[in-house]
Amino acid sequence: MRPNPILIATFALAPIAALCTLSGCEEKKPAATGSPSGISTTKDDHAHTPDGSHTGDKSEPGHGGAVIALGEQTIGSFTAKATRDDGQIVAGKDAPIDVTVTPAAGSAAKVTGVRFWIGTEDAKGSAKAKAEVEDPKDPDRWHTHAEIPGIIPAGSKLWVEIEDDKGGKVVGSFDLKT
Repeated sequence: MRPNPILIATFALAPIAALCTLSGCEEKKPAATGSPSGISTTKDDHAHTPDGSHTGDKSEPGHGGAVIALGEQTIGSFTAKATRDDGQIVAGKDAPIDVTVTPAAGSAAKVTGVRFWIGTEDAKGSAKAKAEVEDPKDPDRWHTHAEIPGIIPAGSKLWVEIEDDKGGKVVGSFDLKT
């Protein structure tokens, strides 16, 4: 019996087809421009080290540019100080936000989660964004890029929801200073 050439070709090419299929699932990262120091700048125009952390010796709000101070206030048993990166608040875009949250004087409360949104207090038409501690050296500063609604409601503000270690949630707002 003579071997079937189509069957032989199928078995010979199967591993190559499988490899091509698997390699198509790799994560695509934004293009970065490298430098000999290993620092890269991504499409959001701020620098990262090779491990993905932000560059700079000290932790500061903003992505290397100017920031707008939105104020400081007491929210529940916490003191919150908010900033946003300088720039226009544009419908459908996002706004880089930083909020430093510390227990108010005499409070032993601990922060377990922080969420930001831009819009009205009821968050109708807004997306709540869960913030994260961006720099472990600055564990009180929470950061995220809050989505700006496609239609910005009149009187929109930055809203900050703080969750404590007992499951309680408190909410405060800051003028966006547009």
